[in-house]
Amino acid sequence: MKETAENLPELSVIIPRKGWVPIDLKELWTYGELLYFLTKRDIKVRYKQTLLGGLWAVIQPVFTMVVFSIFFGKMAKIPSDDIPYPIFVYAGLLPWTYFANAVAASGNSLAGSAHLITKVYFPRLYIPASASLAGLVDFFIAMIVLVFMMVFYQYVPGMNVLLFPFLVGLTFLCAVGAGLWLSALNVQYRDIKYVIPFLIQLWLFISPVIYPVSMIDKKYQWLIAINPMGGVIKAYRATLLGHQPIDWQLLGISTFIIFIMLTTGLFYFRRMEKGFADIV
Repeated sequence: MKETAENLPELSVIIPRKGWVPIDLKELWTYGELLYFLTKRDIKVRYKQTLLGGLWAVIQPVFTMVVFSIFFGKMAKIPSDDIPYPIFVYAGLLPWTYFANAVAASGNSLAGSAHLITKVYFPRLYIPASASLAGLVDFFIAMIVLVFMMVFYQYVPGMNVLLFPFLVGLTFLCAVGAGLWLSALNVQYRDIKYVIPFLIQLWLFISPVIYPVSMIDKKYQWLIAINPMGGVIKAYRATLLGHQPIDWQLLGISTFIIFIMLTTGLFYFRRMEKGFADIV
């Protein structure tokens, strides 16, 4: 039987646009359920066939805290704003560990999802975003240890603790912004997967994780906030431990840098997105 035009299946042709490709919020909403499934997949893959499972979310920051407390707290005598060094460094490691793991996962997410990108169309933004979102599970598991440490050292947060969800959101946006840049670059230049661990290691030492911002001369402290995690980590400590007021100037600078990084990351990602399926 000869097929007529009415019997043929409808064919959709997706043609890449030239220049800047705007973010289609309607499309993101339509595929919103996909973000949930991608995030769920990333969480399952992370702990698949592991013996300790979710305990790895605690092991990494706790053992790092112990090592840092011995070498930097006991031996190097680095100051800690007059609070015990273990809880000082852990309060900084909590957001930093999430950020570092999220950036590493999202930076390699596109290259690791080639089988999806080349076979089906969906908003590619969801791939690095889901990798960053999945890391929040580890973040809140590791948060339990900090709660026990706060009870042990008798630190009670004040009203500033209401800022905590905002700081978590900022950390997530910072990880997404960095992940968008690195994931898009990683598709085009595979050297980036070797650069990411080195970049994260350097980023740790220019962030106030093992040392307080107060070690730096007051007139130069704003330079710490140019590192987007600088003002955020300091705000985490002030919010959770309540040992000092929040430095709104540093937090404001870091927030501004985060939104600049996120906006430029979105611009670059969308510009490169139309060629991902060809080169991934």
